[in-house]
Amino acid sequence: MDADARARVVLVHDWLTGMRGGEKCLEVLCRHWPRAPLFTLLRRAGAVSPVIERRPIRTSVLQALPSVHHYYRYLLPAMPAAVESWRLPPCDLVVSFSHCVAKGARPPAGVPHVCYCFTPMRYAWHQRHAYFGNGFKARAAEWLLRRLRDWDYHTAQRVTHFIAISRTVQERIRECYGRRSTVIYPPVDTAFFCPALVRREAFYLAVSAFAPYKRLDLAIAACNRLKRPLYIIGGGQDKARLRARAGPTVTFLGWQTDAVIRDYYRRCRALLFPGEEDFGIVPVEAQACGAPVIAFGRGGATETVLPVGGRREPTGIWFEEQTVDCLASALLEFEKRSGDFSPAVARRQALPFDEGRFEEELLTYLAGILNSAEVPKRKAA
Repeated sequence: MDADARARVVLVHDWLTGMRGGEKCLEVLCRHWPRAPLFTLLRRAGAVSPVIERRPIRTSVLQALPSVHHYYRYLLPAMPAAVESWRLPPCDLVVSFSHCVAKGARPPAGVPHVCYCFTPMRYAWHQRHAYFGNGFKARAAEWLLRRLRDWDYHTAQRVTHFIAISRTVQERIRECYGRRSTVIYPPVDTAFFCPALVRREAFYLAVSAFAPYKRLDLAIAACNRLKRPLYIIGGGQDKARLRARAGPTVTFLGWQTDAVIRDYYRRCRALLFPGEEDFGIVPVEAQACGAPVIAFGRGGATETVLPVGGRREPTGIWFEEQTVDCLASALLEFEKRSGDFSPAVARRQALPFDEGRFEEELLTYLAGILNSAEVPKRKAA
């Protein structure tokens, strides 16, 4: 890989405002190409790891807006123009990490562009109802969303290679963009997230950003109904609404360090994962710590959590509808069958998603592109 490590690579990322799953994927390439310039819409100093921070980071015009980190998501209509305004320097390869607009960056002529796609822009495609509802707000936003979908589709045709983070996202890329892709699952730190000799306690756990599509409202309502203790780690724009719905058995812990999260994974009765995720690192982290998972039976969780009734020993339960009744029934079923879940089986299920596997798969894939003399047609047949 020495020749590939010397390649001129440009990295593109939507924004740098926290160290979440997408930034952990980016970090791998930042280690491999420590001098690669990184283009991003905006950054909050100190919000990501030193590995990412210590390189040339070039932001967009949005960075100049006062206190932009507090409201940048509302600037979505301006983001496509901001991304397309960049002039990327001469290079051998462009790699974008994109769930919003990063894949719209224009590479120099003839340079391959690999997009590691977390999902096609969810605001405009599959989950727009979760963000805008079905009323006047949704109708008012539809004109903008239609324009965003058009832009998202057309810029997808400029990408030469797509990598999907899951089979779920692979299907979305095919549906939305008419493009083929290769699946490389994101990295999970299974060395850090590991079991410990502590007793499981009676509480349920949710670890999540407070975004509407995460459906934490279902976890709160189900635990309210059954009077089960629920601890929630996270924060975000839905905070006030969720707190207003919480009963006396629900405790909000805010954002916590990885060490604190690991402690709760090790002690919880089970992790609740009620949203439809693109992949979902949290259920894998929980299983790496030996915890069972109760998850909505669609999206990435169906690729990482083994359900009751399958051919292999289960690591959790899938519930079939995003309703309070369905999730509450899943909790009761789980409690009846709690003896069916082995911490060792959960741990074994998580191990294939470790960081070493991700790094090897991604770097091998990119080396193949760098060593190929031919850039494939940008639009798949």
